[in-house]
Amino acid sequence: MNLISEFDYELPKELIAQLPSKKRPDAKLMVLDRKMKTIKHNSVSQLDTLLQPNDLLVFNDAKVMPARLYGQKQTGGKVEVFLLEDKSKDGEIIWEVLVKPGLKVGTVLYFPLDLTGVVLEILDEGKRLVRFKAEGSFFDVLDKIGQIPLPPYIDYDESKTDYYKNRYQTVFANKLGAVAAPTAGLHFNEELLSSLKSRGVNTAFLTLYVGIGTFRPIKCDNYLEHKMHSENYELSKETVNLIDETKKKGGRVIAVGTTTTRVLEGVSQKYGTLEAGVGQTEIFIYPGFKFTVVDAMLTNFHLPKSSLLLMISAFADKQFIMQAYEEAIINKYRFFSFGDAMLIL
Repeated sequence: MNLISEFDYELPKELIAQLPSKKRPDAKLMVLDRKMKTIKHNSVSQLDTLLQPNDLLVFNDAKVMPARLYGQKQTGGKVEVFLLEDKSKDGEIIWEVLVKPGLKVGTVLYFPLDLTGVVLEILDEGKRLVRFKAEGSFFDVLDKIGQIPLPPYIDYDESKTDYYKNRYQTVFANKLGAVAAPTAGLHFNEELLSSLKSRGVNTAFLTLYVGIGTFRPIKCDNYLEHKMHSENYELSKETVNLIDETKKKGGRVIAVGTTTTRVLEGVSQKYGTLEAGVGQTEIFIYPGFKFTVVDAMLTNFHLPKSSLLLMISAFADKQFIMQAYEEAIINKYRFFSFGDAMLIL
């Protein structure tokens, strides 16, 4: 049986990181060797000593939007809107959103800086289609009034709003449209990237616009019944060429994060090879999956019963991963988005 209960573990609440390390690369790094089944303890700041010349780090350069908006209805009642996906067309600003409380079609919403919205349609899972009108650029207004949507396990501190805007964003974030950060990339700063470059480690970028589905645990007992969420990606010819060159030279393709892995393996599975382009992936990677592109992975510690935990268990053997998580808890590693990292070689 493919029971999701086998991917559960008990995590002391104090190990859920509420803030990132003072400096990005100060996070602990657990190093797993899949072949030798060894576990070593290091720091992200030492990553340049663990990688080889000709290795290629592939990053997700998606930029997190300040996707959470607070406004009010005509009646004066408060409303919270969470932007999910841009559905704009014919010059109209239309977004698929989550709203609290649920709203009827035709409800008008008012936000600061003269931003307004109207509910056009009720979708499944509590979602709505909302048409917005802004004075000037919608994204400029969003940048001023929106909040960075931190995961639900982080207790949002209003006084740290600007800090979150900086630290829940990678230093190479470039393509606006994600509602969650590609968190493995949060550990890198310019200094570490420069040090890796001088070591002969190459870098490449792709984009996966991370959606809210990334936080959702698997609810069905048999995880094969789980319906994976779909996310938009962009994969450039330049990155495909760099991956090909790396393989030819005997270097390793190291995916920084599960989101990067999702694009590379999803595209490879769909086309039988890596093909540059823009599209959607809803690949679900679980034990038994055969990886064809990714040779190593840098990732954070994931939620119990999550699709991300299944993915790394497929990459490195479930028993070995659960043993590593046990060791991480004993050694007081910090978990989830702002937490420590794991390098699976």
